[in-house]
This record gives sequence, structure tokens and C-alpha cells, in this order.
Amino acid sequence: MKKVMISPSKYVQGENELSNLGEYVQAFGSKALLIASKDDQGRVQSLLDEAQKRAAFTLEAGGFNLECSWAEVNRLKAVAEEKGSDVIIGLGGGKSLDTAKAVAHLTNKPVIIVPTIASTDAPCSALAVIYTEKGEFEEYFFFRSNPNLVLVDTAVIAKAPVRFLVAGMGDALSTWIEARACAKSFAKNASKGNSTMAAIAIAELCYKTLFEDSLKAKAACEANVVTMALENIIEANILLSGLGFESSGLAACHSIHNGLTCLEETHHFFHGEKVAFGAIVQLVLENAPQEELMRTIKYCQSVGLPTCLADLGVKEVTPEKVMKVAIGSTAEGETIHNMPFPVTADMVCGAIYAADKLGAH
Repeated sequence: MKKVMISPSKYVQGENELSNLGEYVQAFGSKALLIASKDDQGRVQSLLDEAQKRAAFTLEAGGFNLECSWAEVNRLKAVAEEKGSDVIIGLGGGKSLDTAKAVAHLTNKPVIIVPTIASTDAPCSALAVIYTEKGEFEEYFFFRSNPNLVLVDTAVIAKAPVRFLVAGMGDALSTWIEARACAKSFAKNASKGNSTMAAIAIAELCYKTLFEDSLKAKAACEANVVTMALENIIEANILLSGLGFESSGLAACHSIHNGLTCLEETHHFFHGEKVAFGAIVQLVLENAPQEELMRTIKYCQSVGLPTCLADLGVKEVTPEKVMKVAIGSTAEGETIHNMPFPVTADMVCGAIYAADKLGAH
């Protein structure tokens, strides 16, 4: 059996660590292209200025138009080539980070990823989600390798809106639930191999950390302070979940998310918020023990994650809407087919209805 585990070359996390950016840039060269929106860059400009005082390097601002599209990737690729950039830096949320990874891949340059929120596990991954310029999903773009460095400044994340952190908890919640399903079915991970014991253990640690530290971390983020609990949850949301999902595999939780995007009412909810409800649906689908199912629902309610369709803006639940989600969730190529048993749209439809009733307030 072929087992494969992939990860960033280096992960650094700490309070005010962004002010040491120059030290990390110098490992690759002296000219860096920064891919970040004007607002995201502005929020951390003082730290970037401090970094340039501490170490000699050039930081060229390439900007970011808020959409990870081929047009934006190609524009920034041209900027990197024109400026002779030695390293690409992506700073901000998922789309700017994905754009930076794509530009680095196409220019064959190293990439430093600097998330300013902990809302998903995307920073560590070797892929980007490409959208049209109108914001519609277009394709997945896979890379040869994961980022050279993921640099996480916990003080920056502590100052971000708490909803981002909670959404990251929802994304991370699915990691162990999906990893164990993939292990049972011997499903392949993103690298076309089976999971290692290390990846499975990381996924389980992610799950345990959420139940132990989420409420404490949420309180710290609401107060805009860094505590050990917040450090742990940031690591769970970004690193543990990132390694766990990419090296262990995805199953029903993320497919349910994809199906939910078929409903316009859900469009203003974050990825992790939809994945959290997907986790409840997967537990129903596999007939998880009652204690685990109710514990998961109570956890989501305690931190403010959706547990029913109404929480995702679907106020009128109709058979047509639920079946639309179910059909989208079970489309060819969806990761729900990594479950250890065949899954049909009718099965998903029933699981959604049951999860919705169980999770209703």
C-alpha cells in the first residue's frame, strides 16, 4: 500500500512574528512580491515596516483585486517577472493566499504564506481554487509542492473578527470525521496515496483540541488578546486541519458544503460554517453513536456554528431544495464517494432532513 503525507516545508507561529518577515525572505533572496489587498496590507503595515528595519529586503506591493482568477494570477505573474522577484508572499485570506501560491508555481519561485485570519485550513495546502472574474467556481489548480513557509502571526489573527476564527473551527471540525471515514474505505488522499498513521493522529488531535480550547479561544479573540488556548485553536484551524485533510482525505462533510452552495441563501455564509453542518449530516449518514452526534451539535451551538438549515439562511425547507443539495453533494468526483459505503442522493436527502431536525434550536 502506498502511503503519502505532504506538508509545508516550514510552519512558524507566534505573536508579532510578522515583524521577522525579512529573516525568512532572506532565506530565498532579497526581492519579495507581496500579494495582498490594500486593506489587508494596511492592517499590518506597521509590522511590515518593522520587518524592513530589522532585515534588508525589498518588498514590492503587487496588490490583489479580491478574486483568485486566471486574469489576476497572470497579471501578478507578469509583475513578478518584471520585478525579478526572488520570492512571492501571499498575505490575507484564502483567495489572496491561493493567488500567491499559483503565481509562485507558475514562476517557479518559493512562496511565503501569511494568513491574517484563521478561517480555513487552506494556507498549508498545495492547491488553489480558481474562480471566474465574477466569483464563480472554475477549477482546482494543483501544485508540485506545498508552501515553502507558512508564517502565522497570532496577534494579527487575534484582532480579526471572531466570526472568522469560529468558521475555521467548523472547517477543522470535519478533519477527523472525514479522515477516519477515508481510513475505513482506504480512500486516496490529495496526493493519490493512502493516509499515514501520522496524518490520522494529527486529524484526531485537531478534533480533541477543538473540544478542549474553542470556547476559551473565542473569548480571547473577542478581547483581541493572545492566550495559549487561542494559540492552540489557530494551530488546529490552520496546521492540524491542513495536514489532516490533505494527507488523510475528505469525505461527506465537504461534499455537503459543495451541495449547499447550490442554494442562494447560503452564499453569504463562510466555508467553515457550511462544512460544520456538513459534519452533522455525515454523522447522521454513517449512523454515528448518539453521544458523539449530540456532542458535536452542542459544540457547534456553543461556539456559534450552524446546526440546521435555518442557521444557514434556508428559512423555507422544501423537498426541491434539499434534493438539489443532495444531488450536488453526490455529483461525480465528489469526495462523498470516499465514504466506506455507497452513497446516493436519496440517502443524503434523508440525512439532511434528520440533521436539520436534530440541530434545530
